[in-house]
Amino acid sequence: MTEAIPTRFAFADAILELGGEISNLVVLDADVSKSINTLQFAGRYPNRAFNFGIAEQNMMCSAAGMATLGLIPFACTYAVFASMRSLEQIRTTICYPRLNVKIAASHGGITPGPDGATHQGIEDMALMRAIPNMTVIMAADAPSTRLAVRAAARYDGPVYLRLTRDAVPVLFDAHYPFEIGRAVQLRDGNAAAIIANGDMVCQALQAASALESQGLSVRVLDMHTIKPLDEDAVLRAARDTGAIVTVEDHTIFGGLGSAVAETLVEKIPVPMQRIGIPDRFTESGPYPDLLEKYGMTARHIVDAVQSVIKRKKGLN
Repeated sequence: MTEAIPTRFAFADAILELGGEISNLVVLDADVSKSINTLQFAGRYPNRAFNFGIAEQNMMCSAAGMATLGLIPFACTYAVFASMRSLEQIRTTICYPRLNVKIAASHGGITPGPDGATHQGIEDMALMRAIPNMTVIMAADAPSTRLAVRAAARYDGPVYLRLTRDAVPVLFDAHYPFEIGRAVQLRDGNAAAIIANGDMVCQALQAASALESQGLSVRVLDMHTIKPLDEDAVLRAARDTGAIVTVEDHTIFGGLGSAVAETLVEKIPVPMQRIGIPDRFTESGPYPDLLEKYGMTARHIVDAVQSVIKRKKGLN
């Protein structure tokens, strides 16, 4: 974990590469081409890049129209604007007819840090997950984000790709086994399982290492796709460990934790704890400080794992 890269820049690199491979791929921006770095795509493929200005709703409708003509549009904006300002357009013009539109949503979660609540998209995955036909992905680092972008480009249907503003540690390489809808087991263990996605995967791995030093073997899953959820991986973790902790840079309502809880309560109820943003608006501050404030660091994950293990033992 020595190198750190914002996943929005990994997206920009991947989309530039794909531009040379897929002639009908186009990029749409809502005045964020400098921030997300899609300027480089526009520079190389000026006839396939469209900046709509601060008009996210128009951009989504245009992306839908382009998809009906056989193009593969990647519509780029911030998570808050994609998921809330453009929600109706995404639902009705993209997902209802199941058009082949990809939404690249930067500044997910509290990674925008000092930008504050107006730019910290903490509800977006819950909103996107609730829409029929939408696939929802947040990769853990730059290399897996590049793989996610490539997978999204090959996938036929709407995809919501969530990206970070701040840099996150590089954990994997280009051989990472990324597949839409298939979790990746990063560590095995039988005492409990940590299920994480996005920028929280690195925190989960640090927590698992700390727990190992205490004699606790903990499984770690990278659940990069929360819709469709890899229910088989969740149920295996529940059967094998009997205790689950979910970790997400998102409100605890409606996102990864909710998806896992819904699966467990219907099929294999086990002690579980959700780590994420509580029922409140976040505030401005450096990203690491916000992780600490809202109880989302490796230390907090360790405490949560110890808690669910105690509850598991209480049931025996």
